[in-house]
This record gives sequence, C-alpha cells and structure tokens, in this order.
Amino acid sequence: MSNPVIIEAVRTPIGRRNGWLSGLIAPKLLATAQVAVVKRAGIDPAELDQIVGGCVTQAGEQGSNVTRNAWLSTGLPYSPAATTIDCQCGSGQQANNFASGLIATGGADIAMGCGVEAMSRVELGANVMNGPGSPKAADHPWDDPQGQFDAAERIAQKRGISRTDIEELGCASQQNAAVAWAEGRFDREVITVEAPVMKDGELTDETEKINRDQGLRETSMAGLAALRTIMPDGIHTAGTSSQISDGAAAVLWASEEKAKELGLRPRARILHHTLVGSDPYYLLDGPIDATEKLLKRTGMQMSDFDLFECNEAFASVLLSWASVHKPDMDKVNVNGGAIALGHPVGATGSRLIVTALHELERRDKELAFITMCCGGSLATATVLQRI
Repeated sequence: MSNPVIIEAVRTPIGRRNGWLSGLIAPKLLATAQVAVVKRAGIDPAELDQIVGGCVTQAGEQGSNVTRNAWLSTGLPYSPAATTIDCQCGSGQQANNFASGLIATGGADIAMGCGVEAMSRVELGANVMNGPGSPKAADHPWDDPQGQFDAAERIAQKRGISRTDIEELGCASQQNAAVAWAEGRFDREVITVEAPVMKDGELTDETEKINRDQGLRETSMAGLAALRTIMPDGIHTAGTSSQISDGAAAVLWASEEKAKELGLRPRARILHHTLVGSDPYYLLDGPIDATEKLLKRTGMQMSDFDLFECNEAFASVLLSWASVHKPDMDKVNVNGGAIALGHPVGATGSRLIVTALHELERRDKELAFITMCCGGSLATATVLQRI
C-alpha cells in the first residue's frame, strides 16, 4: 500500500452566471486548471497516470467524459487515463478521494483529482431536461433544483433558523471573502484564466485575463432584508444562497515514494473521508450525518480541527450543521463561502480542498475538516492533514 500525498493544488477564479468565464467552454476551463497544477508541480505530464474529475451536469460540452476531453484539448501526452464522476455537489471532493485511493491501492503513482462546472453554458438539470426516461415512471425519485430550495426551507423550519440568522451568515460570507482578497490570501491558489469576451450574449474576438472571483458584492443587513425570497413563504434570497457559477479546480497527488524519487514536496494528505446518504425529505442536511459518521469512526472531536469548510449551498445548511456539531465559528469558512465566491457545483469539492490547504499553510496549522451537502440526499466529509 502506498501513502498518497498532495503535491500541488490550484483553482480558477469563479465567474458569475453569464459573466467573465461564460465564453470559455467547459473542457477548456478544466484544462486550464489541469495544465496549471502539472506545470506548478514541475512534473513531466507523461508521468501522470490517472485523472478523476467531478462534473454534475454531464450534458453537451460537459458530456462524454469531460475530464478526458479537457486533457486531450491541452495537446499534452495522451497517456493519462481519465474518469468523470457524479455524486452531485460532492463530485469534486469525491474525485480527490478516488485519486488518493488509486495511489493507495497501486492503481497510480501520480494522479489528479479535479472538477468543473460551466453553469452559464450547461444549465443545471440539462442532462434530464427531457425527463429521466421514456415513458417516464411516475415514481422515479430524481430531484431537481426546485426540490433543493424546498429542502433549504424545511431545514430552516426544523432548526428554528430565522431570516435574520441566515442574513448574518450571508453578510459574514461576503465580508470574509472581501478581506481574503484584500489581504492576498487567494493569490497562491488562483490561476489566471484567459477567456473570450462575451457581449450581448455573443462571443467576440477579444480575450481578457481573469484572476479574481466575480461573485463578491457589497452587502449589508438592510440590503439583504430588501431582497425578495426565492420561495413565497420562505426565508432564503439570492443573498443567502450559493451563486450559479463557472469554475474549475485541480489537485495533484503522488505516492510518497514517487514524490521522493522526483524531488517533489508533499504538502498534505487525506486522513479520513466518507460519503453518506441522508434523509431525502431534508435532502441537504447530510453534512450533519457525514460529520457524525466520520467523528465516530475516527474518535476525533470538533475541537481537534484548525479550520472548517462547510459549503454554503444555502445558509440554512451551514447553520443547521453548526447547531448540531458546535464548531468554533471563527474557524468556519474563514475566507468566505459559496454565497460570496460562487458554487460551480462539480468543481466546488476540489476548490474547498485547494482553499483549505492554502489556508492551513498560511496559518501554519495542521487539520481541516471539509463537508458538503449534495443532491440526491448525499453528503461528504474529509479530514485534510497538512504535512
């Protein structure tokens, strides 16, 4: 058994829907991250054995194994194999669990875990836009974005979470992200992307270099209170929900033996990980179950962790998890979350690993806990240990 370690980790900036990155097709967006992580590591691309990528809406340009198509678009050696997986919003995180596992079991010496979602170009749900089959079974349990909005409201009702509660979190997410960018915390992890310029929904011959997240905005409690709720009787608004976004992220893994052979510096490892199923009625409340399972299996406690990344799919999801597991909130999403930065669904799991690693290094800390809710009433949990 080999010991897998992280060598390098990068992400693209995150673009708003129909924003700065919307003119870049998904394979090219992912390829930018793939090339950058290999280049930064300084390895020969032919040394890479396997790539595992996450993508949720595998339709159109995101279909037909977008992870492989992205790599082939680079013109680099074609020898690395590629697999694209879908466990909804946890796809990018699970891709890294799989990449780590390939190395641990001898399937690869060097592997990549990555993820992409170009949500401006391939709308969430486009892969089931004509229904799950023909003829459609009346009891087929596939969920849709509407069901996720309903679930976020049910979670808030279950935990007694108010609109004021979620708007305080929405403000904090934006403020933390603004501070992170102002202090240069993202500079090491975010790569520059050259993207075609879109005007009036049409591609132009111009390109521009994008090196900053687009979703940040001035936010106040008064401003959030003035927003219309998504559901007529609900509490969530656009200011307390994750943003529809475009983005990609990539993490390069190697066995300790291979890293030593190539003179590569190990930076972190996954100590533990899990993917769980949770109650479909609440759909997005799974981080509670994933955290409980991981803590029980490992004997660890919430006080053991230096940082937490809990994806802000909706503000009530994070607040529900926090109300049960009681993390130190000063350690949670310290650089903002999906409410401010955006949530390119297939990429976010990889993005959280990238961000957690760099923040552990910046703070000279050791352990980060990463958890996400996922469509299909799934949830992830990963313990990242800095070496």
